[in-house]
Parts: sequence; structure tokens; C-alpha cells
Amino acid sequence: MPAELATDNAHLLVVDDDARLRALLQRYLAEQGFRVTSAADAAAARGALAAMAFDLVVLDVMMPGETGLELVESLRRDGNDVPVLMLTARGGPDDRVAGFEMGADDYLAKPFDPRELALRIRTILRRTAPPTPTLLPQAPVQLGMRWFDAERSELRGPDGTIRLTGGEAALLAALARRPGEVLSREEIAAALGTPEAGERAVDVQVTRLRRKIEPDPREPRFLHTVRHRGYVLRPGP
Repeated sequence: MPAELATDNAHLLVVDDDARLRALLQRYLAEQGFRVTSAADAAAARGALAAMAFDLVVLDVMMPGETGLELVESLRRDGNDVPVLMLTARGGPDDRVAGFEMGADDYLAKPFDPRELALRIRTILRRTAPPTPTLLPQAPVQLGMRWFDAERSELRGPDGTIRLTGGEAALLAALARRPGEVLSREEIAAALGTPEAGERAVDVQVTRLRRKIEPDPREPRFLHTVRHRGYVLRPGP
């Protein structure tokens, strides 16, 4: 196996109620150099997440009982920022955006080529890994009473550390590297590693990030929309 496919033995949790697909994915991803644990439903996934640390979750949307969307929403609400790639038989734009709104990092419609799944997993893992030092802002970025430390992917303030998902941290790091400069939605999607997700998915990520960095997300002080152009971060006290 080529060295670039090793991916540092990342540990994946595959959650799907289809036993055949679950077994196929577990075998294929193991062949690609990943460690893989599987779960048949949301309850089993919760047990696995409570017992072990995972680098990424591959999560089916449509499952009996608690759905994948409900599970990822619950994880984010509880502060669990493990990256999540959602699988679904419904791949329309509204379905993808619903996944991003709940806190997913990427979305893949069934049926899919396993090679594309492995590629997307590696893209998310690269994106959520600590950024290369040369790409980091030179110092923590001030956003009012909070400071963003790109090296640690942390947002800190008087109320403690605020958890950022991998997508939120990547978005804020991309904007913080170019403060005062407008980034198009295409540039942002590329920085997030989801160029195929579309403009609306970028808007969803921006909305989620504003809830964490803005005193009033409806009246942004730091992350501004520039009509017909994109978004710009203007740090400051």
C-alpha cells in the first residue's frame, strides 16, 4: 500500500443498519489502512463513542429509531466535535444542507464508489488535523472578548473554551489567515475540503460559526457578508 494511503492508522466508526454494507465498508476501509469499528444503530454508536476515541464517524442517515441526523445533532449539542461523514440514499441539495445544519462535516449519497468514500475521509482527516504552521495566523486572533488560537483550533474567552467542529475551525482559520480580505464562497468551500457542497452549505457553516463568535449573530461584528462576493473576517476588540 502506498505510504500516502496510510492516514496514520486513523480510527473510524461506521454506523449503518445494513449489515451487508457495514461489513463491506469495514473490510474495504481496513484494507485502506484505517482501523474500523462498526455499529448497527445510533444506540450502539453511542456506546462505542462513550468507550473509545474515534478520528471520524461514517454515519448513515436513515436508520430505524434514532436517525443519523438526530444522532449528529445530539453529539454536537453535547459538545462532541468528532468529524462526521453522512451517508444517505437521498442526495438532493436540501438533504445535504440538512446534514450540514445538524453539524456534519461532509455528505455522500448512495450508491457511491468506495474509493470516493476513502478520498473524502482522508480529506476530512487532513482538514481537521492541526494546520501546517506556515498556514497559521501569526498570533491568536481577537474577536471581542474571545480569542481564536488556530494552532489549537480553540476559541477561548472569559467563559472558557468554546468547542468548534472541524468545519468551523477550518472556516475560521481560513478567514483569520486573510483578515480584512473577502473570500468567495468557492474559496471557502475549497478551504473546507468540500468544493462540491455548494454555496448554501458554505452559508450554513458561516451561520453556525457566527453563533459561536458573535455577540449577536443577527448583527455580525466580525464575520461579515459582502454581497455578491463572499465573506470577510474583521477581527478586533
